[in-house]
Formats: sequence, C-alpha cells, structure tokens
Amino acid sequence: MFDEIQFDRIKRLPKYVFAEVNELKMARRRAGADVIDFSMGNPDGDTPEHIRQKLIESAQKTKTHGYSASKGIPKLRQAICDWYKRRYDVDLDPETEAVATMGSKEGYAHLAYAITNPGDVVVVPDPTYPIHSYAFILAGGNVQKMELPFDEDYKVDEDLFFERLETAFHVSFPKPKYVVVNFPHNPTTATVTPEFYTRIVEMAKRERFYIISDIAYGDLTFDGYKTPSILSVPGAKDVAVESFTLSKSYNMAGWRVGFFVGNAKLIGALQKIKSWLDYGMFTPIQVAATIALNGDQTCVQEITDKYDHRQDVLLEAFNRSGWPVRRNQSSMFVWARIPECARHLGSLEFSKRLLVEANVAVAPGIGFGDYGDEYVRLALIENDKRIRQAAKNIKNFLQQFDCKGSE
Repeated sequence: MFDEIQFDRIKRLPKYVFAEVNELKMARRRAGADVIDFSMGNPDGDTPEHIRQKLIESAQKTKTHGYSASKGIPKLRQAICDWYKRRYDVDLDPETEAVATMGSKEGYAHLAYAITNPGDVVVVPDPTYPIHSYAFILAGGNVQKMELPFDEDYKVDEDLFFERLETAFHVSFPKPKYVVVNFPHNPTTATVTPEFYTRIVEMAKRERFYIISDIAYGDLTFDGYKTPSILSVPGAKDVAVESFTLSKSYNMAGWRVGFFVGNAKLIGALQKIKSWLDYGMFTPIQVAATIALNGDQTCVQEITDKYDHRQDVLLEAFNRSGWPVRRNQSSMFVWARIPECARHLGSLEFSKRLLVEANVAVAPGIGFGDYGDEYVRLALIENDKRIRQAAKNIKNFLQQFDCKGSE
C-alpha cells in the first residue's frame, strides 16, 4: 500500500551525477588509493585568523546563543550594504534590500520557493550550477535551458547570448518570468563586460522579467579583470537581485554565510519565507561575517593569488601531459575540454575511468547540463606537488587513447 504513495517533488530530481563520482571516489580511498581530488569546490585553505578569533570571542558571550534573526542581524546587513557601496558604489537599504542567507545555495532554494507559481518559466544558461535550475523545479516551475556561448578564452559572446535569450522568449509559453545569470560562471568560469548587464536590464524592463544574478566568484579574478555587478546599472534594482557568498573569498565554505541584495519586492519575499522556515545563522557566525566584510581585505587578495598561481601550475603540467587547457580570468575552477582522443567517452565515463585508472577525481560536465558533456570541471584545491602528480597520472592514462597533446 505504501508503495503507491508518491513524492512528486522529489521525483522531479534526477540522480545527482556528482554523487555517483563521489561514491566511486570514496570506494577508491577505502581501497587505499591516493586520490588527487579536483572534484568539489571546497577550499583547502584556513579561514583568516581575525575572522576565526571574532567567532570565538562572540561565542564566549552567552547572550549570543539564543535564536537569531532569520534575515540577518542588523550589523551584518549593514556590512553587506557597506561592502556594495565600497566595491560598486551601489546604495542599498539594509532593511528592505538585503538579506543574509545560509550560503547562497539556501538563498536560491528559498527565493525560488517564495516567488515561483506552478508552471512559471525561468531561463537558465546551460551548463549551470545545478541549484540555479533545480531551485525552480522543486518550487513547481519549469526551466527553459539556453546554451551559454563563450570563446576559447572563456569570454561570453554577448551578442549571441542575447540572440539566444530573445529566442527563448519567443519560443517559451508561458513567457519567462525570471532569468538567471552567473558571472564569473560556474562551471565554465566565463566572464562578461559591464555592458552585458546594461543590455539585460534594458531587456528585462522591455520584456517584463526579473533577473537573478550570482557573483559568488566575483572576488577571484586574474590578469586585471574585475567582476561587474548588475546593480551598478542605473535602474537595475527595479528588476534584479544579486547573490554573493563568503565561502570562496574568505575560505568560509563550511560557515554557510551568503546574502541576496537588490529589488525590494524579491528581497521582501525571501525575508518573509525565511521568517517562517528558519531562525537564522548562529549569531557568532554572523558577527564574524560582519568582520570579514568590514575588515582588512588583504586575505581576499592572498586567496585569489593562490588560485591564480595554481591555475598556472595546472595549465603548464596538464598541457605537457597531453591535455591542452587554456587560461581563464576568474574563479577557483578550470573548465577543461576533454582531450579530443577521449571525448567519445562523454564526461561521466571519462571521469569514472580517470578516477579508477589514474586516481584523479574531477566533476563531469554533464552534471551541469547537456552542453557540458564535452568538459570536466577541476577545482584548484590541491597543492602544486599534487597537481603535478595528477598530470603525470593523466599522461599515463591518456596513452591508451593515443593522445597527441593538442587539438
């Protein structure tokens, strides 16, 4: 009898591709293999000392151990707004235009839950970080996928992007209500210019949709590139919200601190739904996050420099191994096209065999969408020595495919 009871929302979720690779990785480790792990964007560095010390100091005050504010304590929301003012010269109201979230992933899930009516359509570039799509699917919406166009230097072809976005609006019924953008992009690392946001804000006002922008990797940029914010565009707050997380910039992934800012209607919806569903983060974490945003940002540059250096090491080593990879300008990832000789395997099978035969774990591109299947994502979370060892393992692995070291 109980077999007849169905959970329709959960049935809309596919098998999590990354879980399949992770299970295989754990099995290899249990068997004694030394797996070099590029599969998850989990920073390997320490949270900066001044942030940890503030957590300890605040946690020792017993008055901070009660229920907190679901939308974030006032000082944290003010720090969020001050951060935007310093970085982008954007003025925000901490009461109505900012909300702290338990990492940006929780924020996406609850925002979609708050604003999605059954059957609503959201346009999401493909490939994409899975929550960008599945937050809306779980909330009862539908996703219109759109191939993300970018060149070999991981720069978005903005004219082609808007051609495809216009097409998505013409073919979709009902008309899309939301568009998700995420630059620097996860997984591809692709970047856009400030003009991109001017164009999408203009389109949103013309076609009447909201934009949800994710700049989680906005601090991690190289070679002089600076991440723009959609909120820098005049009038953007009429149609857009933007999310950020402290996970990568401050090595605070396990702390689960993020935020959304922008359009007061969408922020108000997220604040309201969170007031029903949670009591906010542990107050000492919020206090320490305030110090992170307001304090000395030297640590952010040091973390950025580490990823920049590791990308150089990985590119040099992988290219010598027979796997040609080009440099990007942002994030803690490398989006690597599978060597041509092994591309026929597809990203999942390639990732499995790379793990079993070379003890190197990567994230298969198919897990981010159909248009990712010729790629894998590598997180720059291993040190120089292990990156070079991975390249040696990969060189031996690729010999069976007669790879020549170039396209």
